[in-house]
Amino acid sequence: MTTGQLSLDSIDDCLGQPLRDTTFVVVDLETTGGASGTDAITEIGAVKVRGGEVLGEFATLVDPGMPISPFVSVLTGITDGMVSDAPSIGSVLPAFLEFATGAVLVAHNAPFDIGFLKAACTSQERSWPAPPVLDTALLARRVLTRDEVPNCKLSTLARFFSSPVTPNHRALTDAQATVDVLHALIARLGNLGVHSLPELRAFTSQVSEAQRRKRHLADGLPHAPGVYLFNDAGGQTLYVGTSKDLRSRVRQYFVASETRSRMGEMVGLAESVSSIVCAHALEAQVRELRLITSLKPRYNRRSKNGDRTIWLKLTKEPYPRLSIVHQARTDGAQYFGPLRSTRQAEQLRDAIHDAVPIRQCTDRLAPGRQVRSACALAGIGKCAAPCEDGLSPAAYARLVDTVVQAWQADVAMLIEPLRDRLAALAVAQRYEEAAVVRDRIATLVRSCARMQALVSLTRIAELVAARPDGLGGWELVVIRHGRLVGADVAACGVPPMPLVAALQESAEVVAHTSDSATMATAATVEETELLLRWLNEPGTRLVSASHPWTSPAAGAARLRSWLASADTARRSAHPFADRRRLPVTHQPVRSAAGSRISA
Repeated sequence: MTTGQLSLDSIDDCLGQPLRDTTFVVVDLETTGGASGTDAITEIGAVKVRGGEVLGEFATLVDPGMPISPFVSVLTGITDGMVSDAPSIGSVLPAFLEFATGAVLVAHNAPFDIGFLKAACTSQERSWPAPPVLDTALLARRVLTRDEVPNCKLSTLARFFSSPVTPNHRALTDAQATVDVLHALIARLGNLGVHSLPELRAFTSQVSEAQRRKRHLADGLPHAPGVYLFNDAGGQTLYVGTSKDLRSRVRQYFVASETRSRMGEMVGLAESVSSIVCAHALEAQVRELRLITSLKPRYNRRSKNGDRTIWLKLTKEPYPRLSIVHQARTDGAQYFGPLRSTRQAEQLRDAIHDAVPIRQCTDRLAPGRQVRSACALAGIGKCAAPCEDGLSPAAYARLVDTVVQAWQADVAMLIEPLRDRLAALAVAQRYEEAAVVRDRIATLVRSCARMQALVSLTRIAELVAARPDGLGGWELVVIRHGRLVGADVAACGVPPMPLVAALQESAEVVAHTSDSATMATAATVEETELLLRWLNEPGTRLVSASHPWTSPAAGAARLRSWLASADTARRSAHPFADRRRLPVTHQPVRSAAGSRISA
């Protein structure tokens, strides 16, 4: 294009590698689908340009070795018959890589095309040459405003810049249109002071110049595992993180790989970075949890409320009832938990009420005194109606014991009545009600398994464990009542047992009050669960324990396979019921040229 050629000719040579001397290979692929791991390339088209002049073109169909879906054939016009006699990727790939040697690869939506090229190199056991990559879609988002173009599709940009080539989902044609878009975007960038390849790559990054100027904050950090803390000018902690290599991780906050706008804002406020070196990754993760819980940095979203818990309480009175509370007290009552949320506690309470007819009212009941007539729940068999004084405390206590025993040992005592009801509803084809009962059983199993696993660890006064560090040594930990109190590493060739003895002597002393009615833990639940995951990973070995680490033989853990099948059934019936957030691909915000200049 004329405008692109004029801009390239006017570039100042003194600023790094000038764009007029930079060779670009603009590439476009057509494939059998959209996933580089399961689909294959059907066509490669590329144009080599420098200084606005076309130096060469590369175009070929490729036999993908698999059928092309009818949708893709309609979209691209490429059929199975067209590629049946085409060369395979094994013969095409070396020729393309030679064509692109020494050039900057350019593509529209580059992660798609580069992902397929990398996958092809992997399948051919060929190393990816890792050339510089420029994405014209990303560049357009940085240069153009929404007033100019409604979106940054290739067809939209080609029409906006009056390209003589119309994209048609064929590789070479789309590559030629991308060349025109690239030249037009470079013309825009000339007015913004971008004249060299380094400036162009910096412009497309998400990192501001203010962030880059703070790269020195990582200079004093060690190459070691630990915790890093970003602090503002007043010394207040803004963000806490952990890494196996502190210096390398913190440096990533000042380069283009950090694309989270929230982190960019945090780095802009940070004036210093402090660190705590740890023995290994587990100690670093635990310290991170503790610091986030205590400091509550405003830029940390996870674990800020790790000290908050929800419990399901079985009250201490002649006719106990279930109550949702936020604290487990040593008041003689039975507590079930800790639970993850009030919603989970409500689901668990409803499941227990379905299985055992304990009362749901809040009346104060006493033996030998009728408070009122029974409610509707008694009429449908959901309550034993102690309010009418027709049930002795001893008979009611047997119902309560069923709940307590299920919590502590055999969850089947609560599940069997629910399974019977589930089967009856299924036979009656009342599938929606059956799904509710199924989900309540799953909540009950999941909650019991979690509580029993936590209790089994927190009741051990001291446990020492080790795991290979991958370098011939051992990662060592000392855990007391569910709290990490000591950590070290026995390097390769160093006898571990003397280090274990020294670690036990120097470990933190934990005060622990034994109470069979509650899961009294010396740490936050999140920390204890983190230790449990580490202990259950392959390769971990128990060195010593103050008493055996056990779980109930009839506990909820034995029903995990049923739980997995129930979750599969729920997702199949309601594929959009998953409440987890979808992963977000961060994209730079398109800004007007004027705002870019002012920045």
